[in-house]
Amino acid sequence: MSMKSKISRRLEEILTALPLKEGQRILEIGCGTGVLAREIARRVNDVYVLGLDRSANAIKQSVSGSRAEISSGKLQFLKAAIEEFEFDDNNLFDFAFAIRVGALDGRHPEIEEKALSNIAKALKKNGKLFIDGGSPLQEIDIRKYR
Repeated sequence: MSMKSKISRRLEEILTALPLKEGQRILEIGCGTGVLAREIARRVNDVYVLGLDRSANAIKQSVSGSRAEISSGKLQFLKAAIEEFEFDDNNLFDFAFAIRVGALDGRHPEIEEKALSNIAKALKKNGKLFIDGGSPLQEIDIRKYR
């Protein structure tokens, strides 16, 4: 078992609330510096996590702090805005999550519809989307976007 690294109590609560299982493909939207994506890759066996962020600087920090996890094949980061990103239909995700992402929390309603549509396309048939704002997470119903 790998050593637990120090993350904030809030992020630990979010991590604990996610339905993590071995063998999953997980999408993090708005990964920032990659803290949660990296922790999932460290803690869960046989998992693949893709972290997306629209900030080139955030992606640079994510990559530099995650070299071991990236080289293991469990983790990848891409600079992309969720409302513009095209997913590969052959590699769908078990679930997606987004913490403090303006495209999904009401701050940017003009791109929310497109973002939700893209997320729905990226998920397996029973895939789920979680965002912050519950205790600590809430599930967003994406059925109408499928």
